Amino acid sequence: MFKFWNSHEQQAQPHPQEGSSCSWYPPSVVGSTNSSRPATPSSSASNSFNSQRPAEWSHSPSPVSPAEAAGVIALLKDKSVDELRKLLSDKDAYNQFLLSVDQVKIQNKIRDELRNETLQLARNNLDKEPQIMELRNQCRIIRTTELAAAQEKLNELDRQKEETLKFYSPASFMHRLQDAMNVTEEESEIVNRQLLDREIDLGTFVQKYKKLRISYHQRALIHLAAKTSPIG
Repeated sequence: MFKFWNSHEQQAQPHPQEGSSCSWYPPSVVGSTNSSRPATPSSSASNSFNSQRPAEWSHSPSPVSPAEAAGVIALLKDKSVDELRKLLSDKDAYNQFLLSVDQVKIQNKIRDELRNETLQLARNNLDKEPQIMELRNQCRIIRTTELAAAQEKLNELDRQKEETLKFYSPASFMHRLQDAMNVTEEESEIVNRQLLDREIDLGTFVQKYKKLRISYHQRALIHLAAKTSPIG
């Protein structure tokens, strides 16, 4: 009986070595497929072999989420041991199975759609390149001709605005009012000298002098009111 068990154990030993030498994808996938196999001596030996793998394999992060892994396990549980071994050893068979998974189909479809949209956008941009160049040339022409003329006109309007604001400013008004008062005062003196020199008669003097003095005192009152009133 001891020889029978020993011979049976020797037959079970090559399977884990075969799985380790032929397997080419991550240990997490191997672990998932092994967990779905039926309880046979070969699979028990393989699980025993997997438990003796290096520690860094057992602690490596899983490339898929638990929900996705459960979905893949659901697809693998109905496969036979030979089919699972073929997935472990045959890369083409594994790729074919991978492309048949719904999650992979969805991801590939999204990738193809994004790639096609990107290519279409690139083609549209290339088709619009002549139009962009034409618009750029037009902008350059406008900037060197029409914009320069408009800028010059704007500068002239700004200058006129500054002159108008300066002319109607309170300080300018007070200065012009003072100048008008001085002119009226000088004209009054001229009329007075004309009377003394007998260049005009008394009636003409009274008429001119009265008009000049009324104008002078009106301007003087305005000037005084402007000086004493706060300017808002």
